[in-house]
Amino acid sequence: MSAPSLTETELKSNWKGLSPHLLAHFFEVDNENGVWKRTDKTDPATVVAPFTEASMEMALNWQSAFEQSGPETKAPALMAMLQSGALQPIVDAAYMGRTGADGAAAQKKSGDFLKQFEGRTGITLLNSTQVFSGMAPVKFQVVAVFKAWSDPVKEVETPVAKLMEWALPVELSKDGSVLARLAKTAKGDMNFIEALMPSRAPIRIAMKYKGRTYFPLVIESIGQPLNAPIDRNGRFVEQLIPMTLCTLTALDRGIWANFKTAAL
Repeated sequence: MSAPSLTETELKSNWKGLSPHLLAHFFEVDNENGVWKRTDKTDPATVVAPFTEASMEMALNWQSAFEQSGPETKAPALMAMLQSGALQPIVDAAYMGRTGADGAAAQKKSGDFLKQFEGRTGITLLNSTQVFSGMAPVKFQVVAVFKAWSDPVKEVETPVAKLMEWALPVELSKDGSVLARLAKTAKGDMNFIEALMPSRAPIRIAMKYKGRTYFPLVIESIGQPLNAPIDRNGRFVEQLIPMTLCTLTALDRGIWANFKTAAL
């Protein structure tokens, strides 16, 4: 990864004296020729904030693909009665009223046969084998802290506004009619790509925290507590911003190792 080609502008509160490892850095990244980095096309701003909460969730999907191949799935009620011994009273009731040696022998033979099923199961090593069937992108749950020591606008409102800006789509088309856009394309006023997909999605960002740089990420959700304290001019003096960040794709070993060594 190449070094940033931009002059970084840090948007943050005054956290002088706090360990730099406790400060998270957020900044925009762009994909150029298959490489994610900061370029002249990306936003030069860097939002810096400590976290009150930070966690990562990686869900890997393992399934037992042959789980439905056992006899329990073909006749679940019958197999349950055989395994638990609940079928024995039904058989005994069927032989009630029969007398003689033949009836007693038949009842005993049926009972011995049914007892063979008790405590047994159709689960095997094959139909219980777990197979990897994929994974979802990795999610990060964080709460970023912004606190004003001297300037609420510079230390709180500006960095929070930048995070909101990055979370939202860059631009949503005001023209909702596909036919109208295709008509413009026919006239040469709009190209085909703009006509088919007229809006621009939110940007991708990177998060540098405790010696690791996670990228590319998208802000999947973000909140802003409106009951946070304000100054006499109505400007927020403190904000705790909860965010859910998500990797753009699922990860493999190489991508995970690169988080520890990448320098964007």
